[in-house]
Amino acid sequence: MSKMSTDIPVKLALSGPTMGARWSAVFYGDPVGWHDDLQLALQAAVDQVDRQMSTYRVDSDLNRLNAAPVDAWVDLPAETVAVIEAALAIGEASGGAFDVGVGDLVAAWGFGADARDGADGRSALHTVALKTLDLDVTGRRARKRAPLRLDLSGIAKGYGVDRLGEAMDRAGITAWLVGIDGEMRARGRKPDGAAWAVGHERPAVGERDLMGVLELEDVAVATSGGYRHCREVAGRTVSHTMDPRSGVPLDNGVAAVTVLAESCMAADAWATALLVRGLDEGVALARRLGMSALFVDGEDRVISTFAVS
Repeated sequence: MSKMSTDIPVKLALSGPTMGARWSAVFYGDPVGWHDDLQLALQAAVDQVDRQMSTYRVDSDLNRLNAAPVDAWVDLPAETVAVIEAALAIGEASGGAFDVGVGDLVAAWGFGADARDGADGRSALHTVALKTLDLDVTGRRARKRAPLRLDLSGIAKGYGVDRLGEAMDRAGITAWLVGIDGEMRARGRKPDGAAWAVGHERPAVGERDLMGVLELEDVAVATSGGYRHCREVAGRTVSHTMDPRSGVPLDNGVAAVTVLAESCMAADAWATALLVRGLDEGVALARRLGMSALFVDGEDRVISTFAVS
């Protein structure tokens, strides 16, 4: 891949489809068409994540594991193993608030690739991944010790953003902003020395409004909330985010949580974990772990755990 000239830095933007959303990359450089190769590299990076970890593709590596018999070892790509390993670690560190074993719950409540129309999932059974999934990291394989449907939707998109960033680094670009939907990661600063600015959205159903702006440099950001994907069940609105501890859609008064972390994979998963833990427990956990997070409650009040310099 040819390297770009930085003699005349011009703002450039690339994008493409992935995971039911769109990826994007913004950077500054020479506007000459050298970046066609970069477009292909970025698309290939997210396509690989989708092929491996999608719940919508019946031939994905994740769905091969989901379809495998109990107690059967399934060989997996190193990338999928790494994401599952990270998910299990965050599940344990969050006290079970993050659980990639919620696939059956998600479907039972009418969400995801296997959504059941008109479903009321209150009778659905939930198997905790931490308790029933064996992961052999060295051997790159996994097995279920009980019926289990994994769903990596709460972490794979963030991992995809990290892969976009790796592609930008390999292209020799030293300052960039990449993202998939609302999950973003930034490297360096703009040519004028300014940080990359991204909007902090107000968590309102059916609306697009900003609460503020976050300035990013060498950090990733992700937001989790129930205001974008929800449906009515028995006359009430329920969120697509499941509380794995109770087995029902989350309803704890927290509208959204935004997390800053070194990787977007971590930010993505921890945003969900802290959302599930709720305001009091989530804020306490974020502070104990030294994590930068913004909690927004149902009345648009913002509680921050950002360190004050």
